[in-house]
Amino acid sequence: MSATPQGRLAVLDGWRGISILLVLAAHLLPLGPKAWRLNDAAGPMGMALFFTLSGFLITRFLLHNASITDFLIRRFFRIVPLAWLVTAIVLLFTAVPAGYVLPNVLFYANLPPQQLLPTAPHLWSLGVEMQFYVGIALLVGLAGRRALYLLPLLCLAVTGHRVIEDAPFDDIVTWRRVDEILAGGVLALAFEGRLGRLPARAQQLLDGNALVLVCLLTLLLAICSHPAGGFMKFPRPYVAAALVGMTLAFAPPVVARWLTTPVLSYVAAISFALYVIHLPLVFTWLGEGDKLARYLKRPLLLAVTFGLAHLSTFQFERRFIAAGKRLSKVLVGRAAAGHVSADT
Repeated sequence: MSATPQGRLAVLDGWRGISILLVLAAHLLPLGPKAWRLNDAAGPMGMALFFTLSGFLITRFLLHNASITDFLIRRFFRIVPLAWLVTAIVLLFTAVPAGYVLPNVLFYANLPPQQLLPTAPHLWSLGVEMQFYVGIALLVGLAGRRALYLLPLLCLAVTGHRVIEDAPFDDIVTWRRVDEILAGGVLALAFEGRLGRLPARAQQLLDGNALVLVCLLTLLLAICSHPAGGFMKFPRPYVAAALVGMTLAFAPPVVARWLTTPVLSYVAAISFALYVIHLPLVFTWLGEGDKLARYLKRPLLLAVTFGLAHLSTFQFERRFIAAGKRLSKVLVGRAAAGHVSADT
């Protein structure tokens, strides 16, 4: 298990980088013959990894930080500024009914009746994320950290609902997709030892076969993410969580080195901006024209996407993240001072 000096688990940056590259490839590149539907598989695979990481990190944060105020401020200041900026730009240049504005601004456009922006439909995932943040904050706020032990039951309940409803493999409604985030939360509980410890013999078996298991889980996740996977779409959250978990606890050296390369670390650093920005650009001149013209422009589109994502991450988002931390410090400090005054 490898962690950076800042306490972040280094392999997670690799998975974050891979997840966004899969999504970009799904939307912007031809992945093999069309009949193989590899583009249709790459997107859900990338999102399953992205959601797993989100659930893992959020749950781990809440296990070690009791302040819901701190949690919500940090999350909102991380997600909202760029999401609202891109949403505002899209609304400015896209003709949509007035009723679409509020659902997209308040992150519930993915819920029925879905009101996604035609030039930014991918923002559905931010709705799932934000709804999860509010939901888990309410749970912990009402019942304390012990509420996190409900995550395995909630995860199984969502998957059970998907099975009963025979939900599509790429369903975006929160109560039929949030098990991908919840599975990451369950992984965090297991990683922190809150669900018990593996027997020594099981740990030895996993450690001794880690490389084979990582390869098999990667292949299995690809199958679970493919539209032709049939019933295999249902265990996708658990396969993604198991894959990430294997590299956290038993990462083979070759896999750990690959997941911690500078390139993947950089892509991970700008991954949120890449995700939010990339698809609206497809609906500009950069994505116009016949098939040949579009693909001739792809290198330029990718360059613009990465350039804007870099600027957004380090010049725009960073300021709001820092402001959120300052605001959280003030509010949490005042709350702590209030408790001290009340006790005295």
